[in-house]
Parts: sequence; C-alpha cells; structure tokens
Amino acid sequence: MTDLSRVAESLRRITVEVRDDAGSIGAGVLWPAGHVVTNAHVARRPGLTLGLVDGRQLEGRLLARDEATDLALLRITGTGIGAAIPLDSTVVRIGSLVIAVGHPFGVRGAVTVGIVHALGPIVRGGRTWIQADLRLGPGNSGGPIADGAGRVVGVSTMVMSTLALAVPIADVQRFVRGAGISV
Repeated sequence: MTDLSRVAESLRRITVEVRDDAGSIGAGVLWPAGHVVTNAHVARRPGLTLGLVDGRQLEGRLLARDEATDLALLRITGTGIGAAIPLDSTVVRIGSLVIAVGHPFGVRGAVTVGIVHALGPIVRGGRTWIQADLRLGPGNSGGPIADGAGRVVGVSTMVMSTLALAVPIADVQRFVRGAGISV
C-alpha cells in the first residue's frame, strides 16, 4: 500500500501559495526551469507573491495568461526549487485515486483525497475536465491534482456542485509550450 503521507509531503513541496496585492490566495504548481502554473483567475492582478513550503517568499512574474483555459504561467527565481512530475492524464481512469493540495481558506498545504468521478465535458460540446470527488475550497485553485504516486495529472480549477474540476495535464502542457517553455 502506498504511504499517502509521503506522497502528500512530496506534493506539498511542489505546491506554492499565490497571493496578490489585494490579499487573494490561490495555489500554484512548481514547474521545471523556475516556473509556476496556476489558474488565470488566481493570477489576475500584478504583484504576485509566491510562498514556498520552506517559508521562502518569492516574487512571481506573469509570463502568460489564458482565460479560456483558465491557466497562467509565472516565472520565479531562486535556488533549491523543486518541480512537478507530470503524468499523462490519459492514464487516469474513472475510479483512479487522486490527491489535491492547496491552501483552502488560508490553511497552507492542506491535502484531500478522492477518486475520479468522470472524465470529459460537463456540458455537451464543452471542454474536457478531470471530475473528482475532492473537497476543495477557496485557495485550492491552481494547485495540483495527482495520482497515488504523486505525479501531477491536472490543475484544480473550480468546484461544480460537489465535484472538483481540474484541467488535464495534457492541456496544461500545451498551454506551457504555447508560452514558449519546453515541457
């Protein structure tokens, strides 16, 4: 059996707290080469401060933002910064165990576990979502959704009814590549 506390700690190390000048809190995922992926609705104001699990506070510079996908890419500088290990989200199946990390209601690095409820659009002709029965709250937006081994399969975006919706990692990687960053 997988020791989820080790997986949770690993995910907490790649999850950042994103704060803006107005005091709004969201989450982000450390991406290779000093980048952070988050939601566009989290990175909508200038003056982004990123809090790492080790207590460091770094400035985030917005590189790309797309409201249609609700994704944003930030640049950070610092040493000893880890990065997410992405997993092709086509591997995720209905019933797969998933773990989310974020900062709901300002609780730093909170972890929740659930299963994938559905994969696909929530409305006919809509975009594909990873739909999971995870308990998310304000502050989880932009954080990772990962498999039981801690590999990131999506980015938390919102809650619809009682289901958490996440952007699949393939869409995240396409967005990052479109911003000129190799994945």
